[in-house]
Amino acid sequence: MANAPRTDDPDTLFATTFKTALQRRELSLEVVRDHLKSHGITLSVATLSYWQSGRSQPERSQSLRAVDALEPFLGLPGGALRSLLRRRPRGWVPPHDPAAVRGVYGENSDVERALGDAFPHLNAGLRRLVVHEAVRVNEHRLVDEVRVTVAVRAARTNARHLTVVHTLDAAKDNAFDVTVPSGPPPRTWFRPEPNCVVAEIPLGRPLARNETAVVEYTVRTAATGGVSHQHESRVTTPLQTYLLQVRFHPSAVPATCWHYYRRHLGAEPSRQLAALDGLHTTHLLPMKSAPGVHGVEWRWPD
Repeated sequence: MANAPRTDDPDTLFATTFKTALQRRELSLEVVRDHLKSHGITLSVATLSYWQSGRSQPERSQSLRAVDALEPFLGLPGGALRSLLRRRPRGWVPPHDPAAVRGVYGENSDVERALGDAFPHLNAGLRRLVVHEAVRVNEHRLVDEVRVTVAVRAARTNARHLTVVHTLDAAKDNAFDVTVPSGPPPRTWFRPEPNCVVAEIPLGRPLARNETAVVEYTVRTAATGGVSHQHESRVTTPLQTYLLQVRFHPSAVPATCWHYYRRHLGAEPSRQLAALDGLHTTHLLPMKSAPGVHGVEWRWPD
């Protein structure tokens, strides 16, 4: 497989050895989780999945206890896994994983149709750390503005722009604009079939590996037809913080709002009721911004 970890790469030896041992003993991650729980160690299936894919490594004391408990369970000598753990430098970011990107977006998603062959490499040189989205719903019950602030870290030298894709509820070519507070305007284009706006937001300068930058931009649509029922963000790697604010026009207040999370597009969401404040605003601020789909959904009065 083209995206499989290299078996001679010191940074992926732990992931490769762990995954190989699981396959050899035909163990699912759910079975491994339950085995650890019987030893008083609580870890999620998602954490174990990150370990075997190389997206993260055990670092905390409980995780290191889990490694010690797993070695005999996997038929490995004592220290076989722990000895492969490497102390990673401050600011280390996991390698880009196209399979993880498709795992969140699903097959033939609107974003994949908008980007074509470039989809597997979406922002391969950057990792999003913090995302803040402020969404405005106008008097026509339509999302007409999304303001976004993103903190990113460069995964490789010479990262120059952040590619963003927004699916609009009502838009057509030349009926939208993407603006930045300063600097050169972004390169934008519209894909009519999936109704997507794509923009390449320039960074302030080319970044060296592990450097950070803050990106700000606003997407607006001039369309007046159509009705919006939700706004969501697709997260392909864990975020430090994700904050979504949705503000409704005083003459277009929904009957009910929910916050929701799905592990991937098409999955059944877990939802909870969300209240509006005195400014007709709700916000979503998950304690853990795990990979998946985070969003706010609402129902209009009849």
